Amino acid sequence: MKSTTFKKSILLVLLVFTVVVNAQMNAKQVDSLVNYAMSKFNVAGCAVAVVKDGKVIHSKGYGVKSVITKSPVNEHTQFAIASNSKAFTTAALAILVEEGKITWLDKVKDHIPEFRMYNQYVEDNFNIQDLITHRSGLGLGIGDLMFFPDGTDFKMEDLLTSFQYFKPESAFRTKWDYDNLLYLVAGELIARKSGMTYEAFIRINILEPLEMDNSYASLAEIKDTSNLSASHAVENGEIRVIPTFKEMMNGAAGGIFSNVDDISQWMLLQLNKGKFGDDLKKQLFSEQNHREMWKVHTAMSADPNPRYNSHFAGYGLGWFLSDVKGNMKVEHTGGLPGMLSNTVMIPDLNLGVIILTNTSDDGGGLFSAVANAITDDYLGLDNFNWVDKYAAYFKQKASGSNDFTKKVWDEVAAVDASGVKHKKFTGFYKDNWFGKAEVFRKKGKLWIQFLRSPKLNGALQYYKGNTFAVKWEYQDMNADAFITFTLDDKKKAQSMSLKGISPNIDFSFDFQDLDLQRVKK
Repeated sequence: MKSTTFKKSILLVLLVFTVVVNAQMNAKQVDSLVNYAMSKFNVAGCAVAVVKDGKVIHSKGYGVKSVITKSPVNEHTQFAIASNSKAFTTAALAILVEEGKITWLDKVKDHIPEFRMYNQYVEDNFNIQDLITHRSGLGLGIGDLMFFPDGTDFKMEDLLTSFQYFKPESAFRTKWDYDNLLYLVAGELIARKSGMTYEAFIRINILEPLEMDNSYASLAEIKDTSNLSASHAVENGEIRVIPTFKEMMNGAAGGIFSNVDDISQWMLLQLNKGKFGDDLKKQLFSEQNHREMWKVHTAMSADPNPRYNSHFAGYGLGWFLSDVKGNMKVEHTGGLPGMLSNTVMIPDLNLGVIILTNTSDDGGGLFSAVANAITDDYLGLDNFNWVDKYAAYFKQKASGSNDFTKKVWDEVAAVDASGVKHKKFTGFYKDNWFGKAEVFRKKGKLWIQFLRSPKLNGALQYYKGNTFAVKWEYQDMNADAFITFTLDDKKKAQSMSLKGISPNIDFSFDFQDLDLQRVKK
């Protein structure tokens, strides 16, 4: 009798424990979480979807597509998913592998003969997986100025030969440093091996089979923009609409536009190891290639937060990989001016979360807080108040950055620049990969213009020594910079270097990679 009662008690405890561990947010709780996050972060709109056990259990929009029109976001509203496009690129490569057109370890030069790298060994041995694993040896965001800000005139032929001019920061295949340009090369490789554009390949081979009917491989392919979200930035605490980021050379690094309803199908495909459809009898890529994409190729440091008891972290093929409380975690974020995205999957729990936002800066706090709160709930963890914690962190971060930049511009405004002789700085300067910049006089002011990046122009305002501060015409992101000239013994500038003013400048403004030397016109 006692034994039976004891067993029943144990079973009851286990049952209660199981219910607690497997607790999940219902639709009302997700709404409450997201609405609270919207109240704490300066974000115009967002959309959230959750998939669990093969089903879409939540898919909804919040806020507005535009602070001008006030039109509401819904589950079909299109956002730029930015770097979440990278996993579509690796899936496209997997399809080409299965068609026998490439292998993962093919040398890039065998398919793109004009491809150049910073030394002969790396160039000769650089394979397709090196394009998509951020282990090239080059620094963070190398060469992103070729398309940040948008509107540059760089072509694929410029990109393919540019890497020979960059200086590596680590040994080949030894260190992770995030890279966009090499994904663009992967997009070019897809185009050459398939005989169609990257965008057409993605549409025909991925979006159409998955019935992602409101997703597009590029902005140009969206003919009906009535449900396209506007992009937003925050200036002096106010949200404003900014222009939608224009096309890159191809969409392989960050060009896809989608919505949470469609991305739910993408997450289900991933969680089902390449299979899709009502009966999972269709297959986009094999389980073998699925494992290849979800295998660590470049090691990273594990999250030290004891809350998750993580042991490993790394980058696969288009995905960040780690472990949380003994469960594998697969994720990626994305960011373009005014658009941010976050995809998180925990395959052991058959769980996926997608969050799309239409406002820079605070959108990153919102998507992190909401994703963490939802996944924590499924992991059976306590409420960590992620929204409040991220809101406080982002407020402090913005305050520190704003204080520093304000101090710089206050110092610029206060300095007496009447004795600065403009003539010794004027002329043309050239960088081997970024091209020429002209420093000239305009309406009594010293001015700079990068010839291949029209939006990078502005007045040079004296700061100190041989350093000036420039406020670019481009203000969609905080990219204002210091410009320091090096003078010869005749006090004439022979070179110049740039550095972002804001401590929080986006890494894609890789001014530090420029080597601008004076040249004749």
